[in-house]
Amino acid sequence: MGIFKLRGLLLLCVAALLLGGCASQEPADSGPDVEPMEQELDTSGDDEPIEPAGPMVKNGKIVLPADDMGSGETLQGVFYFDFDQAIVRRTGHEELNKHAGVLSADRYLRVRVEGHADERGTREYNLALGERRANAVRAYLVAQGAARTQIEVISYGEEKPANNGHSESSWAENRRVEIVYR
Repeated sequence: MGIFKLRGLLLLCVAALLLGGCASQEPADSGPDVEPMEQELDTSGDDEPIEPAGPMVKNGKIVLPADDMGSGETLQGVFYFDFDQAIVRRTGHEELNKHAGVLSADRYLRVRVEGHADERGTREYNLALGERRANAVRAYLVAQGAARTQIEVISYGEEKPANNGHSESSWAENRRVEIVYR
């Protein structure tokens, strides 16, 4: 009697497998059938290059798109400081506002704010002064709407002078912060 039960159970399993294998299944619906759109060609005959819709990064600078007058603008990326100061000059506020606007409009843009100092003072002091200057520019940009995560701060101190001279006018060129887009 055990053999008959086993044989019946085996027969039942084979029948279930056969019925399960014959069952039809509908493919999963992947959405409506949509054919790709054909791209319309511009047949107006204009061979002018198409201007980008937003700002572009070119050689570490940001280039704003052309306005109605047809001219684009490359934002200045250098801001100067007074001797032994880390206060952003009022003359740089308008340009910094433009940088902050570009950064707040595109959260994927990243910048490096590089602080510099002139050769007077110790190496350590100038590194700290360059960092204070770069942090002042970053704080200004953040206050105007840029995200703190978009801005990397680095100080070069006196290591990368813009002018190698040893006069007040040379030193004035070296007391700066540069904004470099990446």
